[in-house]
Amino acid sequence: MCAFPFNKTINVLVFILANVIIDIEPLLVMSFNLAYPLHGYAHTFLGAIIIGGLFGYLSFKSKKILNIIMKLLKLPFEFSMKQYICSGVFGAVLHLLFDAPLYTDIKPFYPLLNNPLYGLVFSSFMYGICLLLFILAIILYVYVIIKNKNSDSSLKIR
Repeated sequence: MCAFPFNKTINVLVFILANVIIDIEPLLVMSFNLAYPLHGYAHTFLGAIIIGGLFGYLSFKSKKILNIIMKLLKLPFEFSMKQYICSGVFGAVLHLLFDAPLYTDIKPFYPLLNNPLYGLVFSSFMYGICLLLFILAIILYVYVIIKNKNSDSSLKIR
């Protein structure tokens, strides 16, 4: 239904939520003052892949709820379990790739205890990239909505 191929391969909602799920770990650490690193196992590649894959699978199992949200967002599309899982993994790993250059306590290649990604880019550059991607996502979303609306109205005219 959507004209843009990214939406046909990646479930955008699962992708976005997987990005957020990764930061439950630091939220819990800060909220409960836990004796645990702010960025622990969820902020490793292995942890992100497991969490993203599990989240994608659980999202697939509860896809009736997600499909309602996707329809409300005007982004309805059927996805396979593989696409759900890939969306979750991609979202979680991308989150890690954006965080790792910014925080010293992240150990992306755990059990290795160093972070070779730290400091590769300035934090202002990374935040700028995030802002740019957010703006592009809004533009893309509006484009998809308009494209779908035009294709729906052209079907009604015939």
